[in-house]
Amino acid sequence: MKNLILGAGPTGLGAAYRLKCGKCHDFDVFERNPYVGGLSASFVDGAGFTWDVGGHVLFSHFETFDRAVDQALAGKFFEHMRECWVRMQNVWVPYPFQNNVRYLPEEALERCLDGLKNLQGEPGKTANFKEWMAAVFGDGIVRYFMEPYNFKVWATPAELMSKDWIAERVSVVDLERIERNIRENRDDVSWGPNNTFKFPLRGGTGSIYSAIAAKVKDRIHLEHHLERVDLKNKQLFFSNGKSALYDNLISTIPLDQFIEKCIDVPETVHMAAGKLVHNGVYVVGIGFKGKRNDSKCWMYFPEENCPFYRVTNFHNYSPNNVPCDGGDSYFSLMCETSFSSYKPVDKDTIIEQTIAGLVNSGMIDEMDRSNIVSRYLIEVPYAYPVPTIDRDDALKVIQAFLESCGVYSRGRFGAWRYEIGNMDHSFMQGVEIVDRLIDGCQEQVFYTA
Repeated sequence: MKNLILGAGPTGLGAAYRLKCGKCHDFDVFERNPYVGGLSASFVDGAGFTWDVGGHVLFSHFETFDRAVDQALAGKFFEHMRECWVRMQNVWVPYPFQNNVRYLPEEALERCLDGLKNLQGEPGKTANFKEWMAAVFGDGIVRYFMEPYNFKVWATPAELMSKDWIAERVSVVDLERIERNIRENRDDVSWGPNNTFKFPLRGGTGSIYSAIAAKVKDRIHLEHHLERVDLKNKQLFFSNGKSALYDNLISTIPLDQFIEKCIDVPETVHMAAGKLVHNGVYVVGIGFKGKRNDSKCWMYFPEENCPFYRVTNFHNYSPNNVPCDGGDSYFSLMCETSFSSYKPVDKDTIIEQTIAGLVNSGMIDEMDRSNIVSRYLIEVPYAYPVPTIDRDDALKVIQAFLESCGVYSRGRFGAWRYEIGNMDHSFMQGVEIVDRLIDGCQEQVFYTA
């Protein structure tokens, strides 16, 4: 069986890794970019700073993924304890915010506690993400953090989003626990699956996928931009004039884009694809000359005094993320700002907006501003697949049609399910679809409820 894979990101490389391990040689991977890694790639700017495509954190739920990463890293990595904070009202609040509201000024603290003591509605009966937030967190936490922060991330109104994606992504609340934290001046910071994480010694997150790709490099074809798909005759056509036949096609490109490239797709499928919503993100890397004494890993910013929703102290992940030049010190801040039709952002000014926001939020001072030696911009048109209310119904229509044609759409934007869009989830979607096609195994990640 001829297996073709579209995309050399984590999912496509997961599929290729599994095919290679299974000694299946009749497969090829086609990637539109001149590099592998997809949304997990890394880049080095002209000043010698390394940047990821956003704030990736390497942790895993799966032994297969762990094994592939360990082979790729070959022992050359750092392991960090997560230190994550929220910046608001001129104070730092440990993450998760809702467990550590004791850091807030008195008025805000009282409003958060009053909201928790006067919750209304049942979370399970709420119709959307906005209603769910109100039922779970109350007026204060929603007002100060949940609502503004989530709009900055998703760039989509909360009332258009489903509540069903939450899972382990959001820490819910325990009023008794919060009140104990206040009484005992206790920080409550261990929640979540990523409280420890690995990071490569050199090359950023992308170095992991470059190493995995090296094992199947003879099967990877870069700079192949998909132009159209003949589903009936199972043939791909690329903009460079090349074509390829397949028996099974594993696609990791965004579902809506893939459907647009297919010939003879039913109108119902086109209509379903039109219901899929995503945002984009500008990743702005700012490199500084000087030393930064700040142990934080990444920080969340819900307020309007800055455009970004998250900033990463990227120099803390590895000293090799900044230039090595005669012992001089450097540091780097990686800042992420979302955009959409609901939340337009000017690409031409986002770097300067970001620098101003770093000053406004207290991340840097004027001396730091004068020591900027690098400004780097990565535009990510497809960043987050938004879990809208009608997403799942649309996906049922699209995926059923594609699988009837021998096409298996997987990955962050191939599956279009944010809740299974981490690197480990994405890689395992590639592994598991190959297990299904070769051995008839049941996929676990893709069919997670």
